[in-house]
Amino acid sequence: CTCSFLDTDRALVLLEEYCKKLRKPEEQQLKKAIRKVMSIFKSSLFQALLGSFTKKATRHGTISHPSLPAAVAYDVLGCPKD
Repeated sequence: CTCSFLDTDRALVLLEEYCKKLRKPEEQQLKKAIRKVMSIFKSSLFQALLGSFTKKATRHGTISHPSLPAAVAYDVLGCPKD
């Protein structure tokens, strides 16, 4: 499902924007952790697992639209989920 890949892209944009704001020395560990999450979101394995999960969940009616990566980014950043 292409929605999950678009959500991953949106999550990456949000996380990148947040990382740019982390400039203080005490924020560098958080920045490093966020970059690690971003690299996971970009990985082929994550994309394959996400695609498999969303297909199964959609087929079983567990979710109406796949937005797991964006939801994770919103939760991490404390953003509203418009």
